[in-house]
Formats: sequence, structure tokens, C-alpha cells
Amino acid sequence: MRSVTLEQLFEHPITQKYVKRAGLAHAISASYHAFRLAKQKGVNPDLAVKAAFLHDMGHYTWYRNGEWDFELYKENDIHAIKGAERAHKLLIRLGEDRKIAKEIALAVLLHTDSYLPEGQLYRSQLQQIVALADEMDEEPSGNHHYRKISDSKARKKIAQLDEMIDQALVSEAYEQTSEVQ
Repeated sequence: MRSVTLEQLFEHPITQKYVKRAGLAHAISASYHAFRLAKQKGVNPDLAVKAAFLHDMGHYTWYRNGEWDFELYKENDIHAIKGAERAHKLLIRLGEDRKIAKEIALAVLLHTDSYLPEGQLYRSQLQQIVALADEMDEEPSGNHHYRKISDSKARKKIAQLDEMIDQALVSEAYEQTSEVQ
């Protein structure tokens, strides 16, 4: 039913490099929030979870005098732009449908407005969910990016989330079939 699973995303070397660097525990936690929010709002949970999982893969660190400098990071941050590009390229490489890959990349791009000049930002429901899922897991001074999780625990949580998505999509398809009859 799905072209690309979360497990396939997780195992890819690009994900291993960029998602781990940005905070794997945060990515997984935001993914669980996105799943729950997507179910509540009737949004495709597969897209919401993938976008939440990949939302920070554009992060890089900003150091001054050998120390992480959160203010310098906030001043110069464009992680959503880099992340959207990386997410799109990765999803296409793994065989994701091009329209779905674009939707996910746009949700990654718009999960924050930190890089935009002041103004009003319109977000689709999917984009709102990813932004909210990220906010729900935030900690002061970006500490959520430094929480640790072992690879074995991460794999277990990701497999569980894949099962939840599959069940939700089957349930949704059944409900749509029942409505037609």
C-alpha cells in the first residue's frame, strides 16, 4: 500500500547521517505526535509521520569558541530549506510517489518560519501537523536535539509506528469502502 516505509527511511545512509545529527530521539517523538494529530484531523498519517521524522534533517551546528551557540544558530538558520531538499531527494531515491514526496518536502520546509521574514504564513493541515508535532517536543535552547536513543530502541519504535500507520490506512480504506456500499 505504501511505497516507502519509515523503516526503509531510517535504514538509508542519508537518514542515518542527517536525522541522527539533528536528533533521532526528537525525530521519533515528533513522528508519534504527528501520527496522533493526523488521526485526529483526518490527514494521511503516512505523510505526517514521514514529514515529522525528516523535518530537521537540514540542521547543522553553529559553534563559537568551541561551544554550541544557540543564538548564532537562530540568526543564521536555514535548516528547513536544506531539509526539504534532502527529504525530497531521499524519498524519490527510495521510490516514493513524486506528488507524495513533494507534499512531504513542503511540510518539512514549512514546519518552522524561523528562516522567513516576518509575515503571515499559510500552512496546509499536513504542514500544521508537522509544525505542531515539532513544537510539542521542543525543549529550551534546542536541547531536544541532544536527547539520546539507542539504534535498537529506535528501530523498535519505528517498526511499531510503521505497524500503526499500516493499521490506520487499512482502517481508513475499510471505512471508505463501507461508505460506498
